[in-house]
Amino acid sequence: MIGVGDMVLLEPLSEDSFLDNLRKRFDHNEIYTYIGSVVISMNPYRSLPIYTPDKVEEYRNRNFYELSPHIYALADEAYRSLRDQDKDQCILITGESGAGKTEASKLVMSYVAAVCGKGQEVNKVKEQLLQSNPVLEGESKTLHPNSGGKYMDIEFDFKGDPLGGVISNYLLEKSRVVKQPRGERNFHIFYQLLSGASDDTLKQLKLDRDFSKYNYLSLDSAVVNGLDDAANFRTVRNAMQIVGFMEDEVQSVLELVAAVLKLGNIEFKPESRCNGTDESRIKDKNDLKEMCELLGIEQSVLERAFSYRTVEAKMEKVSTTLNVAQAQAKTRHKVMGVLDIYGFEIFEDNSFEQFIINYCNEKLQQIFIELTLREEQEEYVREGIEWTNIEYFNNAIICDLIENNQNGILAMLDEECLRPGTVTDETFLDKLNTICAEHQHFESRLSKNSKFLTDHSLPHNCFRIQHYAGKVLYRVEGFVDKNNDLLYRDLSQAMYKANHSLIKQLFPEGNPAKINLKRPLTAGSQFKTSVGTLMKNLQTKNPNYIRCIKPNDKKASHIFTDSLVRHQVRYLGLMENVRVRRAGYAFRQAYEPCLERYKMLCKKTWPHWRGPAREGVEVLMADLQVPAEEFSYGRSKIFIRNPRTERRRQCLQDLATLIQKIYRGWTCRSQFLLLKQSQIVVAAWYRRFAQQKKYQNIKSATTVVQSYTRGWQARKLLRELKYQKRCEEAVTTIAAFWHGTQVRREYRKFFRANAGKKIYDFTIQRIMQKYFLGLKTTLPSMSPIDKNWPARPYRFLDGVHTELRRIFHLWRCKKYRGQFTEERKAVYEEKLEASEIFKDKKALYPSSVSQPFKGDYLEISKNPKYQKLNSAVDEKVLLADVVNKINRANGKGTARIFLLTKKSVVLADQKTGQVKASVPLPDVASVSVSTQSDGFFALKLKEGSASAVKGDFLLSSEHLIEIITKLHRIGVTAADREQLNIDISDEFLVQFKQDKVCVKFIQGGPKNGSGVSCKRKNNRLLEVSVPTTA
Repeated sequence: MIGVGDMVLLEPLSEDSFLDNLRKRFDHNEIYTYIGSVVISMNPYRSLPIYTPDKVEEYRNRNFYELSPHIYALADEAYRSLRDQDKDQCILITGESGAGKTEASKLVMSYVAAVCGKGQEVNKVKEQLLQSNPVLEGESKTLHPNSGGKYMDIEFDFKGDPLGGVISNYLLEKSRVVKQPRGERNFHIFYQLLSGASDDTLKQLKLDRDFSKYNYLSLDSAVVNGLDDAANFRTVRNAMQIVGFMEDEVQSVLELVAAVLKLGNIEFKPESRCNGTDESRIKDKNDLKEMCELLGIEQSVLERAFSYRTVEAKMEKVSTTLNVAQAQAKTRHKVMGVLDIYGFEIFEDNSFEQFIINYCNEKLQQIFIELTLREEQEEYVREGIEWTNIEYFNNAIICDLIENNQNGILAMLDEECLRPGTVTDETFLDKLNTICAEHQHFESRLSKNSKFLTDHSLPHNCFRIQHYAGKVLYRVEGFVDKNNDLLYRDLSQAMYKANHSLIKQLFPEGNPAKINLKRPLTAGSQFKTSVGTLMKNLQTKNPNYIRCIKPNDKKASHIFTDSLVRHQVRYLGLMENVRVRRAGYAFRQAYEPCLERYKMLCKKTWPHWRGPAREGVEVLMADLQVPAEEFSYGRSKIFIRNPRTERRRQCLQDLATLIQKIYRGWTCRSQFLLLKQSQIVVAAWYRRFAQQKKYQNIKSATTVVQSYTRGWQARKLLRELKYQKRCEEAVTTIAAFWHGTQVRREYRKFFRANAGKKIYDFTIQRIMQKYFLGLKTTLPSMSPIDKNWPARPYRFLDGVHTELRRIFHLWRCKKYRGQFTEERKAVYEEKLEASEIFKDKKALYPSSVSQPFKGDYLEISKNPKYQKLNSAVDEKVLLADVVNKINRANGKGTARIFLLTKKSVVLADQKTGQVKASVPLPDVASVSVSTQSDGFFALKLKEGSASAVKGDFLLSSEHLIEIITKLHRIGVTAADREQLNIDISDEFLVQFKQDKVCVKFIQGGPKNGSGVSCKRKNNRLLEVSVPTTA
């Protein structure tokens, strides 16, 4: 482990060693560190491979301290405590702006979703909880990460499966809609809608993609590097569907967003009435008209609400006009809570929003102090445990300065807003200077405290509060207006008259039947109430803390700023937390639940203990022989320094093993009895089957013997009949020869001396006549490749027979050539040239003779897929085919498109059509092929040519004969080019960049299969195995 994983174990303990340990772990990507059960999280400002599904399984159901520190360990501990011990949990994620709080909350939720139960309904709930983040961020998050905060309560059933969740938002900055700080932009959803929505959607919403057409959108920060608004819009739409938004509800939300953009374009012009009062009128009503069409409001109603307001007094209504400034300003299940709320803010210009944000952080710090520091020390004293008190800063005095009902800043702000007369921000500041002047954490230039009179860092219209995180200067301008947060009743009623269902739900106070004349609560009072409710909610749950720290202000990785981190460590009270942990006990539990949980570890307490619970715990601890310094007995609880649950886990495993053993024994006995009974039935059926099989075998054997006997008898009879027939034929032949001899002897004396020559000539003439007449009817086909020819009837006709065959072949070849077109003639010339190159030299050649040379196998000029590639090649493509380019590193092939023109050879990517290499034909020195039936060939380039920088090309093609023939033919026909040299050998060298590699072809056995394989033997040898042909 890098450094110390738990700061409680750090030696020696000092602020410097604390920071050194954080820095050392941060430098080695160890961003999580413990202080007991508190997790310190350093924002790495980059993605780390520590949140994979394997990591989730690694931390699942593991002891908190068993593995290295991780946020998954805290999430698992909280989830198991909720599931197994029925304790409601809350996870408090605090830290400065940009410290990674939102990302930490996402990791906690994703871990809980991964480890809880499965099922269609459960998975649906988990997906909805996870997808709530894009919906909320898409409509509330800005470049500045603290435009709001949220608290989510996730409800679980008794099995630990999620049932749903409740999300509460705090302090959404409404003022950001109208005006944004410099360098920031409006809410993301405006930019996402204009960038990601379809043209039809924008047309329905009456919007344009140009940001500059909307006054509410900040143009200097409209485009943010690394932020894809179009993709984020699709993510938000998808998340809304998963969460449960119907399509019409999504459309209603988008219409409302579009209406807000239109509202920003409405401008007012001042006019004077006849009575001398000022009023306002709308300059251009086109945007107002489109806004009314989107929301379903009559244009006259909304225009009057923008320009007039109604004042009621003593049952009388008076309509007064608004001037331009006023018109523009008023546009019981188990529960795990996850709090992701804005961090402490200190800007150059701090206003009302930063004031209440920092107030909320003071309250969170206070609850942390109460639950981890003050309450822990008070519990030791209450339980009678020996304890040395540890000093720490209690920020209750700061909270009281802000929230005191009598003289707190929020109370005085409400009082100033409600009092009659002229109320300004200056009168509010005067009241603060009067009442809070003596407070040690309040500073003002105009207060009664004279020490700030000469403090030039404190402007006259500002006051300064010394928060737990440091001093913050607040500009009082806008405090009163922002606290009032008034919406004139005329606008609420106009919105309620809209036909848009969502608008009616957003303005229930506009319902005429529910008009309330009571002044609404101020923004400060509402926020104070919601923070108080949040604090009460958190105090009912078992807290788990994640303290987020940002290592630098640049939001850059690998940068650790000592001063910044030291400041955060101090105001977060981490050193005090370490000292309390080191001095105290990490685990404490009441005697009854402790005995109930661990009683199985001792025979005296198992299964039931009859006496008091404390005595039972004492007996249990004595039996386990736990050292006395490791625990202490309180009045109602036992305190343990380093809890270890391995013994209980082992005991539970032993009990589970015993139950499994008994159950498996019963199962095996039942199985044995069933097998025994089944064996008897199977044996009976098997004996029956065996006897039937034996009878069938005997019957079959008898039939075979009978067939062999009958066959022997039939063959014997056949031999006797054949012998008798041969004897009869021999007698007939002998008699015929004898009768012939007698006839020749009788007629010999009648022949003259020259009769023999005449008979011979006549016989020859008749034979020749018969030969030619027979040849006429038995001539072969007119195909030049037909090698059939009638057999000669007599040996003396050999010469004539051969000459006639030659003459006939020449004649039909001439007739065949007369039918050729020029294109076909060129094809046969290529075939002839291929024969001269490869015949009796290449084993692949005979199989290529019957295959026509097609040339363009890819139809590159017709196929739209290769339109871009076809346009990149200027000359006519003579050959287009897909070849495999052999990789020297592993011998594997990569598909490439091979194009051959009269001037060059082009290799292109098969999928994209991008040209990978173009080699002029003059740069090709030679081509090497093997003598075997493979398709491998090497294009060897001339040394020193521009194409030879990356070396030669080793390729493989099914049309090898055609490719090399065309290459050779182009070299022969070109007058300005040397003839291409073709090397046919089973071993040749190929130049790969600076190295020469030998390519060797061997005959492969049956184990090589039917295909050609290429393997790399070493850096200098590629071996091609060619299957043996039959």
